[in-house]
Amino acid sequence: MKTVDLTTMSGLELLRWAAGQPSDRPSVGRLLGMTFDELDEGRVVLSLSTRPDFANPLGTVHGGIAATLLDSALGCAVHTTLPAGVGFTTLELKVNYIRAVAVDAGRLTAVGTTIHVGRRTATAEGRVTDERGKLIAHATTTCMILRPEGQPAA
Repeated sequence: MKTVDLTTMSGLELLRWAAGQPSDRPSVGRLLGMTFDELDEGRVVLSLSTRPDFANPLGTVHGGIAATLLDSALGCAVHTTLPAGVGFTTLELKVNYIRAVAVDAGRLTAVGTTIHVGRRTATAEGRVTDERGKLIAHATTTCMILRPEGQPAA
């Protein structure tokens, strides 16, 4: 089996590579059943299907599911803009919930797009919609760009 050096891939290349791999590696995406539907520079579309395991005590989908979907889509949108060897971490995530979601609602889709990518920080925004296109939640994020020691902030 060929070994892949992930440090040589841009963020977009790494995500496209990861999206094409078997989902046997432990991750939050695997745990929730997330799939990459679109991967472009500065824009990512992720989705998942609701299920009873996502229920909160009231019997609807826990808000953390939408928040995790948004954090992933927005963070990945930022990641698609980064060069090889450069990473990021979420500094802040602001989520606005619009409506409750039934555990049998079907597919939820998150679209994340970058607003600004600078030397040290990046911002992005996104929305989660249900199968009918109804807005479930929207969010903004600020991410810190992580450059290897000694690499200049372009």
